[in-house]
Amino acid sequence: MNLLVPARRGEAQRGLAARLPEPTQMVFLVLLGLIAVGWVLVALDGGQFLTMESVVGIQQRSAALGIVAIGQTLAILAGSLDLSVAYLISLTSLVAAEIMAGQDGNIVPAVAAVLAVSALVGLVNGLVITRLQVHAFIATLGVALIIRGVVDHLYDGPAGKVPESFQLLGYSRIGPIPVSALLWAGVAVVAWFLLSRTRLGYRIYAVGGNEEVARLSGIRTSRVIVLTHVLCSVCAGVAGLLLVSRLGAGAPTVGTDGGYDLESIAAVVLGGTALAGGKGGVAGTVGGVLLLAVLDSIFNQLEINSFVKDVVRGVVIVIAVAAYARRIKGRSA
Repeated sequence: MNLLVPARRGEAQRGLAARLPEPTQMVFLVLLGLIAVGWVLVALDGGQFLTMESVVGIQQRSAALGIVAIGQTLAILAGSLDLSVAYLISLTSLVAAEIMAGQDGNIVPAVAAVLAVSALVGLVNGLVITRLQVHAFIATLGVALIIRGVVDHLYDGPAGKVPESFQLLGYSRIGPIPVSALLWAGVAVVAWFLLSRTRLGYRIYAVGGNEEVARLSGIRTSRVIVLTHVLCSVCAGVAGLLLVSRLGAGAPTVGTDGGYDLESIAAVVLGGTALAGGKGGVAGTVGGVLLLAVLDSIFNQLEINSFVKDVVRGVVIVIAVAAYARRIKGRSA
């Protein structure tokens, strides 16, 4: 009789896991609950939550992080990650602003240069990981420190100038929707299509799920990892262009001040993508970014200090990861 207890317990755990919503569904349910809680708290404080101004603010604040997080999702799904994105954002903002130099005619060359520099950094990250067999954490951290050294050596403060026409990217709207939010949506749709409708997408999931099995199946795993890092860095470069359009000049700390490296990883994890790779997707990441953005909006309207913000965000991330882990354990029990 005692031998049946573990089996029944495993069946109960599997039944509970089956009844729980999927991670992507869960993050959007939590987002709706957070909006409701925020509405009540802000109303009790005498304010109004989700006004047109606050909604536009949430969209604008989440766009840069959302673009970086989409790229981070590709890298993490392949079983890797990228800690160099924050410093790369700073570097690309400086490159773009100096090439533009306030001239409309320099916008296209500046954008091309930013994308080229970003792709090169992603290529270096990927090759260090695949050819030199360095763990992604150490490899991308090392590249981040190299970029930091270059930026600190060449720049003491803001540099370059962005023409007013390019600043429309960061501030203009089409109706109530900021152009920056549309840019983020476009990047998300492209990434979703790549993951769900192309061979590369299937290979990314295969490599992240089990790299050795993928290799034995004929997939060039090293090429897939390099490509995901190139795409991740290009997304960081696009975020750098968006941020420099808002600032009007390049800034050597714009990426690190925003914490886009750890924030993007947090958004991906909140969206249900497994850090080990192979499970997750773009929709969950979008939900994770919006969740962080709504949290920030609530904190700002309630004028909560930064220490409490960090504590609450940390608790939310830990609870989310624990819930996903219990779900996976329940399914495998």
